Amino acid sequence: MTRNSLARTLSLGVFAVAASSMLVACGSDDSTATGAPTSTTTVAATTTEASSTTSAAESTTLAPTTSPGEAATAPPEQPQPVPDDFPGPTESQIDDRGQSFLEELKKQGITPAGNGDIAVSTANYICAAQAQGVAADEISTYVTANVGVEASAAGTQMNETQAQQAAQTYITAAQATYCRP
Repeated sequence: MTRNSLARTLSLGVFAVAASSMLVACGSDDSTATGAPTSTTTVAATTTEASSTTSAAESTTLAPTTSPGEAATAPPEQPQPVPDDFPGPTESQIDDRGQSFLEELKKQGITPAGNGDIAVSTANYICAAQAQGVAADEISTYVTANVGVEASAAGTQMNETQAQQAAQTYITAAQATYCRP
């Protein structure tokens, strides 16, 4: 893999994580209309008779509704008390397979970032991709990108060779401890 290829792969991984985060953080589903539509109708009639021409114009205009929209008249929102267990568990629970995978990574000299969620997520991908028959080079490319994202999350930097070696370690460890036959 060339240096540009690794850079693209790592950039793609970072972009995917950033895009997912932005989609989760995008606004609310509030789409309340605050005004009322207006309508104007004009009708013109012309009548012609043998000796005279009579022309009449009738115009009807509907006035816009002036009452405020529902959102403007809703009662003010009352703050709710914060639950005692807020924000809930701050760490996700990693099962025994995940723990075995993380221990294998540590034995191989890799320290996953945080509590290991990114690494376990990568192991999930490895197993699922292999079960679906994804080509080994595609799996390696994706795992290399995730290794780079995880290294960035841990505040470390890797060169291309280090990222590829770490990706192979992830794949081997996942096959040995995480994927079920």
